[in-house]
Amino acid sequence: MNNKIIIYVATIITIAAVASAAFIYIHYSAQASSVQSNNGSISIVDDEGYVTTLSSVPQRIISLAPSCTQILFAIGDGPKVVGVTTYDNYPYNFTAWAAAGKITIDGGYGTPNMEVIASLHPDLILSDNINDASLPSMRALGYKVIVLNPSSVTGIEQDIMLSGRATGAQTEATAVVANISSVISNIQAKIAAANITTTPTVYYEIWNSPIMSVGAGSWISDAIAKAGGVSIFENVSQAYPTVSSETVVQLDPSVIILPSGSGGMAFYGSVAQVEARPGWNTISAVQNSRIYVVNQDLFAEASPRIGELVQDIADCLYPQLFNSTSSSTS
Repeated sequence: MNNKIIIYVATIITIAAVASAAFIYIHYSAQASSVQSNNGSISIVDDEGYVTTLSSVPQRIISLAPSCTQILFAIGDGPKVVGVTTYDNYPYNFTAWAAAGKITIDGGYGTPNMEVIASLHPDLILSDNINDASLPSMRALGYKVIVLNPSSVTGIEQDIMLSGRATGAQTEATAVVANISSVISNIQAKIAAANITTTPTVYYEIWNSPIMSVGAGSWISDAIAKAGGVSIFENVSQAYPTVSSETVVQLDPSVIILPSGSGGMAFYGSVAQVEARPGWNTISAVQNSRIYVVNQDLFAEASPRIGELVQDIADCLYPQLFNSTSSSTS
C-alpha cells in the first residue's frame, strides 16, 4: 500500500509539474511582448518599451551586464556569447576565459568599449538600464539592443522568457522559470504550513554613505516579500531610496540584511560597526543578534539565481524552518 501511495503521489507531482511548465510557457510568452511576422522576423518589446526586430536567430551575442550573462548561460545560449563585462564572474571565471581566448571582455559594467563591441560584430546585445546613455548611439550604429530592467521577481521571470524568445531558446527558458517558480513555491508552502503569525520586518542596506535601502518597485523588495518578510521601506515610491539612520531606528526592523563585501571588504565596514551606529543598539534586530550577511552578487543581479536569493532571505527570516547557514552576529 505504501508503495502505491508513493507512486500515486509521484504521478500527481509529475502531472502538476508538466501543467505548471505549460502554464509558465503560455503565461510568460504572452507577456514577453513579441510578435512573429509573416517573413519569419520577430519583434521584441523590452523593459523600456523599445521595439527590437530580429530577422533571424542571433548567433553572436554580447552581454553588457552580469545579470544578462547569467540569463543567457542559463537558457543554453552560452556558446553564442562572444563578449561579457569585467564584472562577470558567474557561472564561470570569465577573466580566465578571456585570458585563454575563449571570450572577449567588452568593457566594464556601465562603461562598454565601443571599439571592442564593433570588433565582435554582434547580432544581439543584452543590457540592463545602466547603459541607457549609450544605447541611442549603439542603435544608431545598427546594433540590436534589448534592455532587461525588471522591478519584481515576476519581472525577472518574464525577462528570462523574453530572452529565450529573442534567441530561440524558449524551451530552455521555460524550464528555468519553472524551476524558479517551484523553488519559491516550496519556500512559501513551508512558511504557510508553520502558521507563523508575525511577518518579519527587514532592512536591507544598498549603501551607507548616504544610507540607501529598497522600496516599492525594487525586485529586491519583492524578493523579500516572496521570502515571507516585508521591507521597512515598502511604502516608499523610489525603488532604491536614500534614507536616514534615524528613520531606520524609528522603523525598528526585526531583521537586518547586509551584502557581503567584494574581496572581503564591505562598504559598511563590519557588522560591529553597523551595530555601533548612533541609536542602532535600540533596534530589535541588533538586540536579538539578527543581522545577517548574504552573498552580495545575488542581491546585485536580477538573474536566474533569484530562487536562490529568495531561499537565502528565507533562511535569514525563518532559521527555525530552513536551518539557516547565513552568517549572523549570533
